[in-house]
Amino acid sequence: MEKIYVLDTNVLLHDPLAIYAFAEHKVVIPMTVLEELDVIKDRRDKDVSREARLAINTIDKIVGDATPKKLQSGVQIRTSIHSDHEPDNNTDNTPKSYVEGSLAIYPDQQITSLDNVPFLNGNHDHANDNRIINVALSLQATNPRADVCLVTKDINMRIKAKGSGLERVEDYRKDKVLDDVDLMSKGYIEVENSIWSKVGSVKTEAHGRHTVHVIKKSDLPTLYFNMFIIDQEDFVGFVVNIDKEYIYLLDINKQNLMNQSFWGISPRNLEQAMAFYLLRHDNSDLMVMTGPAGSGKTLLALAYGLQVTMEEKRFNKIIVARSTPPMAEDIGFLPGTEEEKMAPWLAAFDDNLEILHGADEHAFSSIDYVKQKANIQFKSLNFMRGRSFNNALIIIDEAQGLTQFQLKSIVTRVGSNSKIIVLGNLAQIDNKYITPLTSGLTYLVEKTKSFKYASIMHVNGIERSRLAEFAEENL
Repeated sequence: MEKIYVLDTNVLLHDPLAIYAFAEHKVVIPMTVLEELDVIKDRRDKDVSREARLAINTIDKIVGDATPKKLQSGVQIRTSIHSDHEPDNNTDNTPKSYVEGSLAIYPDQQITSLDNVPFLNGNHDHANDNRIINVALSLQATNPRADVCLVTKDINMRIKAKGSGLERVEDYRKDKVLDDVDLMSKGYIEVENSIWSKVGSVKTEAHGRHTVHVIKKSDLPTLYFNMFIIDQEDFVGFVVNIDKEYIYLLDINKQNLMNQSFWGISPRNLEQAMAFYLLRHDNSDLMVMTGPAGSGKTLLALAYGLQVTMEEKRFNKIIVARSTPPMAEDIGFLPGTEEEKMAPWLAAFDDNLEILHGADEHAFSSIDYVKQKANIQFKSLNFMRGRSFNNALIIIDEAQGLTQFQLKSIVTRVGSNSKIIVLGNLAQIDNKYITPLTSGLTYLVEKTKSFKYASIMHVNGIERSRLAEFAEENL
């Protein structure tokens, strides 16, 4: 059966290359979608306007010099044989071969009433949504042997389409790297009782004052580079190497792990202690730290930053940025410099600086001195693209609200002798088109977990107050 996918505007804004995600099937872009992209490409919101322009350029690249007749019937596009949109398809991202799909532009302004087809009214506030739904309804009526599907990230639009008689309506699923967010890597695994009851054989090697245990890869296949394994007998192992057959675990003394310190603070639980260790790990260019509010993510990252910039002189500056709410995407009209404009959205870092220096005799002077001495720069994510940051520690806070495309564009800005720390809490997503399964944070964790120079840690303990812990778990 032929499959026809009608794409909503928000799909192309979410993933400007979405057209390539449907393999050998037919993709239809309603004229209304092109009109919406044309309006959005000139907005001051740099993220959305850039993605609209990229989507338009992608369509133009495929369309080329096709005739109007060919454009309406479908222009061939070369794409991978498996569709990541299909939930039951191969999840291996390596294309096996290529096939020809097609892209068609549908002139929805020409839709007229058909017998027994309940078209929606296009003359009110939701006219554009209704026109796009009408395209799917028209294709369903005129192609009875085809499987017509409307793809949109708008939940209400999906409900309206089904209520109007459209048989198949779906969310865009290509960017879902997991079926369940509980399956996301935490940076460690915990085994019951003793780890040695889980492995068939072990070879122990001494490397100076370090002890390394060599176990078969088949015994613990879920381990990755820079990952911890802990058991109930206080064993802590750290994956320092993996080859075709074996995993090499560095034996770490738990007490030594708990006795680490950055800028006067020490870990309060084992997860924080493992995060301390990963922050210090020289072989890690990227660290992703997830966890609920109050688990200490920002404090740990900031304390580490002050330690390595002011005391150890490893970096020349600390660059701090975060995802801002939609109403604050354009900061141009706020008074002051870029850093002053970003101050309201980065107040959490000032709060943590107060924790680190609030007990000083002249606390405010100490905080100002630290900001200048460590060269802490507050940046808007909108103005980080196109730049390269060298000799810098980059901290991205509230990353759960970023798309996969946005996080990729930020990580690619990391220059030589730099390190990036990405912080986020999947329970606090405020972007209506992003879920925990499609967040750029989830994508980053799953795509980098097997990268030799990346590390991940989920810090779960609430260290704010008993009230904060209650609220996180019950409210």
